[in-house]
Amino acid sequence: MSEAVPETIPTLVLGGSGYVAGELLRLLAGHPHLRPFAALSESQAGGAVEAAFPHLAGCFPELNFSDRKELPRLVDGHGTLAVLCAAPHGAAAPLLDELLTIAGLAGTAVKVVDISADFRFSLASDYEKTYGRAHGAPNRLPQFHCALPEHLAETPEGHVGHPGCFVTATLLAIVPLLKLGLVEPRLSVVAITGSTGAGRTPTASAHHPARRSNVFAYSPLKHRHEPEMRALATVASGVDAEIHFVPQSGPFARGIYATIQARLARPATAEEVRHSLADFYAASPFVDVLAEPPRLQDVVGTNRARLSVAVDGDHLVVFSTLDNLVKGAAGGAIQWMNRLLGFPETAGLQVPGLGWV
Repeated sequence: MSEAVPETIPTLVLGGSGYVAGELLRLLAGHPHLRPFAALSESQAGGAVEAAFPHLAGCFPELNFSDRKELPRLVDGHGTLAVLCAAPHGAAAPLLDELLTIAGLAGTAVKVVDISADFRFSLASDYEKTYGRAHGAPNRLPQFHCALPEHLAETPEGHVGHPGCFVTATLLAIVPLLKLGLVEPRLSVVAITGSTGAGRTPTASAHHPARRSNVFAYSPLKHRHEPEMRALATVASGVDAEIHFVPQSGPFARGIYATIQARLARPATAEEVRHSLADFYAASPFVDVLAEPPRLQDVVGTNRARLSVAVDGDHLVVFSTLDNLVKGAAGGAIQWMNRLLGFPETAGLQVPGLGWV
């Protein structure tokens, strides 16, 4: 760790009352270097954090949610500030723009990891085409870099946009395949996700009676995460690939199980492809490459992702599973923040799985 970075960094959580924010706080409660001193939630300002998240009882007994108008007070007086943003898509960019402006005037050095979709594209026009709205802070886009930490050897300057849960599960599988030239650049992705991926506000499709004992596809081949997969896969692998994505809703709360299919570019056995993936991720502490298909429950609650492969002739299948709230969101964001601040990448994230949920 650089001598210029204090051993403990005050950490601000934005968008603090949703599922991802709850996971951020759960993981930060045991982090050796990141100290959450405030959580911002306009909908629950003044309310106790532990009232919103009863499972965190005893972790933050004196912490209440702050309001947006308190940002100048929250930012002022810190030499270095870590900001983890779990605000919704569209709301994150203007909120972070305001915070960074305040920090600049206060002389506070800030590192931001944004978990929304607002900083996943490098061009405002690509964001606007995908999300159907103007970008909330286009002037800030050059200050953010979007990638998985496993795919970027050098820690970027500035801030990070997290790729998101579906995209993380997909990129972990396909980037090495494309970068190593193992497959033709046309891939199919079918991924089933838990109900927490729909957020804390109830919707018709996330309502328990609609999801219990049920599986259904939604927005097949036209989901907004598909352009993100294509753009970020190209940046990470150097290959412009065609990706077709079918998301599905599953009858469980946490996790993503993705099945990726592609045609091999040259003859290879399952063992050879598996060894190639294992070598690619040999220095990645949170990616496991298994001999058998992974099981979702084995990663729930952890920052781990697990991959495996199957081959029949020139047809390749890769399985990828992770916890959408942890590796796909809060854990992946903290992993990036560790990197940005010079802490060990695994700090605060070596938590065991829940086992039975």
